[in-house]
Amino acid sequence: MDSSILVNISAQRFDRLRAQGAFYIDKTEFIREWWEKSSDVTLITRPRRFGKTLNISMLECFFSTKYAGRGDLFEGLSIWEGRYRELQGTFPVLFLTFANIKASRYADMEYKISKVFSDLYEQHRYLLDGELLSRNEREYYEHVKPGMAMQGAADAIHSLTGFMQRYYKRDVIILLDEYDTPMQEAWLNGYWDKAAEFFREFFNSTFKTNPYLDRAMITGITRISKESIFSDLNNLDVITTTSDEYATAFGFTEDEVFQALDAVGLEAEKQGVKQWYDGFTFGSYTDIYNPWSIASFIRKKGRYEAYWTNTSGNALVNALVQNGDAAIKQTMEELLQGKSFVTELDEQVVFNQLGSDNNAVWSLLLAAGYLKVLKTEAESDDEAAEDNVFYTLTLTNHEVRQMFRKMVKGWFQGGTTAVYNEFIKAMLNDNVFRMNTFMNKVALNTFSSFDSGNKPSEEAEPERFYHGFVLGMVVNLADTYKVCSNRESGYGRYDVILKPLDKSKKAFIFEFKVLSPYEGERTLEETLANAHAQIEEKQYAVELLSEGFAAEQIRKYGFAFQGKKCLIG
Repeated sequence: MDSSILVNISAQRFDRLRAQGAFYIDKTEFIREWWEKSSDVTLITRPRRFGKTLNISMLECFFSTKYAGRGDLFEGLSIWEGRYRELQGTFPVLFLTFANIKASRYADMEYKISKVFSDLYEQHRYLLDGELLSRNEREYYEHVKPGMAMQGAADAIHSLTGFMQRYYKRDVIILLDEYDTPMQEAWLNGYWDKAAEFFREFFNSTFKTNPYLDRAMITGITRISKESIFSDLNNLDVITTTSDEYATAFGFTEDEVFQALDAVGLEAEKQGVKQWYDGFTFGSYTDIYNPWSIASFIRKKGRYEAYWTNTSGNALVNALVQNGDAAIKQTMEELLQGKSFVTELDEQVVFNQLGSDNNAVWSLLLAAGYLKVLKTEAESDDEAAEDNVFYTLTLTNHEVRQMFRKMVKGWFQGGTTAVYNEFIKAMLNDNVFRMNTFMNKVALNTFSSFDSGNKPSEEAEPERFYHGFVLGMVVNLADTYKVCSNRESGYGRYDVILKPLDKSKKAFIFEFKVLSPYEGERTLEETLANAHAQIEEKQYAVELLSEGFAAEQIRKYGFAFQGKKCLIG
């Protein structure tokens, strides 16, 4: 491997990266495409670690007067060929990021927002020189500081661009990176409504009613619904992961990846890299790779790891899947086994619907890069009606699948992991007594983790748990068993077949059933008897017998639930 190539995986400043002579794949065509499109305000959504911050920094280095005379940063890159040289360093540019606005309380979010605004005002204190600002404007300028009263704070950037426009006698370019980070934090920590109200005012003031704005670029992971914070912003050009515009500006194409591998002496790893890290699709462009994983792979001299998915940022995804209903967990089972599913989808993420609308969850997972689109189909019963678009989705690649496996294992963490493993051991050894002992411990310790309601019913609680438990089996037994779930029994029931990959081993049939007084059940023993009756009535063993398993190899177990109690037999 060529050890002279510097790979700086954490680089977010374009000028530093170029000054270091570090590994860089030319993305300056992004500058040309954005400029020629001439949109007032552009919002581009891409998964995390896809070069959003680096590209925003590149725009600042190219256009900002702060970098006037720094054409050396672009020497040898495609943008430096032709007339675009004349634009370098000629615009006042305001660059702000919300990447660090992560807070468990709304008051803390307010403080961090005020700190971002204050830092920007400090960077431009030259505006206070001379007679540019009036007395009132100077007082306002000095008022912007960390911890400032938030009344009127939504107008802070609007005011600053006004001062800059007057100073430079030219309208201002605004670059906003990671705009949706505080929105995700607000949803996770329960202050969504307050945060949405502030950001609705901020976006209107900064990007809609701002006469000092030349144009703006906004980046984030998700396309938050227009009704949430963009209600007044009708000049917004939204570019999502299904759009063709800017499709190759973020992430690496396969040609770029393979050329990089050739350059560092890792050409023999191309197929392995494709299996692990390929799979992202932006618009009609397939075979897009995550830059973080590729740069990390090169830096680690060809070691395969889940680089991208092991970085921070999975808390929201974990919460949505773990606390999701039966349908979400059932779909995750299929995804973890390499399957796909079809769903109607709106690419706008409505955060206050994430707890109640599964399509909102899939929209977020698609935007975040954990799912990819295999195909889309428009379907309408009425020619005059708007078409409904259905998406066929699957997990993006091997790296993402590894992340979800690790996530599910994490649900049974701490002491519960050992108990879960003991349950599996008891099951394989036909020890029903110990199966009961360990299953009740697992259920007791993990019910609260799968409980997303304030006062869940006795029936909903075990239903939420055993779907998570089956996901645990899908993950933990993947090397030795194929886990098949029927899922046709309706509310409160869920049957599973465990087929050993080694056909000389035991096979298992599980029927989960919640005690139901409506069916005349008064005890767990009666529920357990009904579970076994259902196994026989629906002839679940026929599938195994037809595949060559002997009757004596098949174990049939009923799981009867009542609250946090479980009886297996």
